[in-house]
Parts: sequence; structure tokens; C-alpha cells
Amino acid sequence: MPKETSEDLLFDKYNIRTDLALESHQAVIEQEGPPELPGVRVHTEQEPGITITRMVVENDLGARMMGKAPGNYSTIQSSGLREHNRDLHERIAQLLAEEIQWFFQESNLGDEDTALVVGLGNWNATPDSLGPKVLENLMVTRHLLELSPPELRQGLRPVAALAPGVLGLTGIETGEIIMGVVSRIGAKAVICIDALASRSVDRLCSTIQISDTGINPGAGVGNRRLAINRETLGIPVIALGVPTVVHAVTIISDALNLLEGNRDSERLTSGRTEFQIDPRAIMGGEKPAAPKANPSVDRRQLMSQVLDPYFGSMIVTPKEIDLLIDEVADVVTGALNIAFHEGVSYDEVFKYLS
Repeated sequence: MPKETSEDLLFDKYNIRTDLALESHQAVIEQEGPPELPGVRVHTEQEPGITITRMVVENDLGARMMGKAPGNYSTIQSSGLREHNRDLHERIAQLLAEEIQWFFQESNLGDEDTALVVGLGNWNATPDSLGPKVLENLMVTRHLLELSPPELRQGLRPVAALAPGVLGLTGIETGEIIMGVVSRIGAKAVICIDALASRSVDRLCSTIQISDTGINPGAGVGNRRLAINRETLGIPVIALGVPTVVHAVTIISDALNLLEGNRDSERLTSGRTEFQIDPRAIMGGEKPAAPKANPSVDRRQLMSQVLDPYFGSMIVTPKEIDLLIDEVADVVTGALNIAFHEGVSYDEVFKYLS
């Protein structure tokens, strides 16, 4: 029988599935009520249209409460990521590059150390194609620097890229492929790009998370594979992900929370019962105060009746996901190119992408 993970415990307690540390933290605060969680530090910065949240899960207590491994998490949020706004996208890429460089420093990655960028996911499934998409315009330099004289290498890092596909396409665990490549090329760090699952449709393709805790391919859709982290590879692993899907069970759970929370505010109008519910809240916007428990309602039974037998594992994604993936992939690629290669200017990076 597989061991129950922290993410499973979070779902069992709050009926929420999310890969975002920020959402896990918010979910616990909403349900439990304390302004702070023991073992978790959060710092937020804002500028017009962009919010950066840095979170440190310091110990096992904080990790168990949030369902996330101990480590550093940075989240950049901007609704402008879902719009075709080149200026804003370039600004987000610059901020993302600064966060990535901070993780490089924390990992003691030298300027000339080889980095392996892994685009996780299935290029045949649009919501899962972010990783391979990012690699399309990545500035890969390892093969060039090996043949170049030292004076031409200034400001360029040796970078290799790999899109290993998924187990169903290759018959090989993604982690096993990465282990073999890391050993062969002598990479000093791995940067994994992957699509994530969110609890809010508002955050789909509008949020970018970076962490130093590694990644479990397929975990977002309940198909957890061999972990890719420092413990399995022996080198730092930086995970960069963007939510592209939401679990149907999470949407139903949030809707039930709102119904219970607003039941006391119902009123009769023209013989009909009205509930004061903001549809944006159901879709992941501002949440009302935590609802009072209703012992007469069996949450699991209600969700089971709504979703079974076929929809319990349903994954929801926007209809324009192909366009959203293209936009956010350019931002992530630009940020990686800036973070990797100090000798390349911002203008040159985005001219390369345009």
C-alpha cells in the first residue's frame, strides 16, 4: 500500500488539491484561523500589477500543516500574464530571473557550472506541454562553450536541455532518464519546468512558482512518479512551475464551503430563497470568512454523489489554454536566459524570443 504523503493529508483534511505552497498556506489559514503558521515565514512585495510572495517552510511541523516539503518557495502572481502585454511580460521575466538567480546563489552554483534544464510533461497534451515549450527558445550553450576559447565564454553559462517525455511515451521513469544524463554530462544543478495544479482558476497561467524542494512528476494529477530532488540526484534541484489545471473536486469543495457559509444569510424574496454568493469566489477569488461546520452535511458523500462514477478525477483547464501556454512559456524562457547568461542583455533576450 503506498505511503500517504503530506499532500494527501492536506486533501483528507481540507478537500483541496494544489501544487502551490501559497494556496496551501491560505487554505490552512482560512480553515484554522491563525494569522501565522508555526514553522512558516511569509514575506510579500508588490508593484503595479505584480505580487511576489516568498515563503520559507522551516521545519517538519510547518511542512505537515501545509502539505509541502521544507524549503524555499517564491511565487510571482500577475493577471497580466494571461494578456498579450509585452511590456508587462518583460518586467515579470526580469523579476523571475532575479528570483532564479537568488536560488542559484542559495544552491552555491558557480558562474561556470553546467546546468541541465528539464522540460517535464507531455508535448501531445496542451495543458501538460509547458516544459517542452519552454525549451524551444532556450539558449542552450554547453556544446558551443566546449569548442570556444575562454575569451568568448564571458557571461555565458554552459546550459543543456532535455525534454524526456512521460512514462507512457517512453516506458522509462523520467527520474531515471535525468539521473543518467546528470551523471554523463556532470551537471551541477537541475532546473525542472512543469505544469502544476491549482485550487483556483484565477491562478491558471497567471502564477509562477519557484522552489528548491524538487518535484514529483505527475503529482498534480494524482500520478506521482519517482521524485526529482537533491536526495535522488545528489545535486540542487530547482523546480519552476505554472498552474494550468484545477481539480474538479476542489471546485466542488469550494462551492460547498460558500453555500454553507452563506446559508445563514439567505432571505426570502418573492417566495424564492436567495443566497448571497459571489461567483468569483467559487472560481477562486476572494473567500468569505471560514464557514461554520455543518454536521448534518457529509461533505465526502455529497461530492461523491456529484462527481462519481466518472468525474471524481476530472481535471479542468481553460479553453484558450494553447494561447496561454505560449504566452507564459515565452516569459519563463526569457527569465531563464537572463538568469543563466549574464553577458546577454534584456533587450537581446526578448529580441531572440520575438
